[in-house]
Amino acid sequence: MTILDKIVIRKKEEVAFAKQAVSVKQLEAGLHFNRNPYVFKDFLLAPDRTGIIAEFKRRSPSKGIINDQVRVEEVTQAYAAAGASALSVLTDKDFFGGHDNDLLSARAANKIPVLRKDFMIDEYQIIEAKALGADIILLIAAILTPAEIKNLSEVAKNLGLNVLLEVHNQEELDRSICKDLDAIGVNNRNLADFTVNIQTSFELVNQIPDEFMKISESAISAVDTIKALKMAGFNGFLIGENFMKTSNPGQAMQHFANQLISV
Repeated sequence: MTILDKIVIRKKEEVAFAKQAVSVKQLEAGLHFNRNPYVFKDFLLAPDRTGIIAEFKRRSPSKGIINDQVRVEEVTQAYAAAGASALSVLTDKDFFGGHDNDLLSARAANKIPVLRKDFMIDEYQIIEAKALGADIILLIAAILTPAEIKNLSEVAKNLGLNVLLEVHNQEELDRSICKDLDAIGVNNRNLADFTVNIQTSFELVNQIPDEFMKISESAISAVDTIKALKMAGFNGFLIGENFMKTSNPGQAMQHFANQLISV
């Protein structure tokens, strides 16, 4: 059994418990449920932004604790000030040390799009994401059928949310494209064994239809890599560990952005 298999099994248990604890009606009465989400594309392509989706992640199954000494408000505000086009906030607790409150805190502290980074398998989580103040939800092709992707993306669009589909190979891409997606991300990390290979992005970029924004995710630690990815056709770049592994992630993002501007 892979780490991903274990995560999905646990996620099904979490969702079942959440449904018993908080009803959909209660979620719909939440603080952020009726706000209009930011349009992801507007920020991703804005000339005064970097195209970087900066991630707040305390730990991971492959690396263990990355950084559990910083506050989500401070880090995400610094990311935004440094030119992040969007924020990615992990809400998975057991495997990544995240919490729903992290998303609420990031939302309250910022005026740029926030991605709920989690393993979405149920419509309930989409409604939950809207109530927590998310603007973007992630759908991972590796854990969803084409029918599930179509259904969950439609639910998200009906709530005004942006949808980022994550793929890892050609097969996932071919079976997962549907009309309600806004962006397609190529994850350079193999979720079965958590190894990374940036070449995955270069191999898939031209297979992604141009109607979708193109995002490269993981294994990005150098400005030259972003330059090459841009030339290949990518619009956005999800970076987390490279910043979070430092004592001051916001400062690391600022330094990276300064280098990017000077390229």
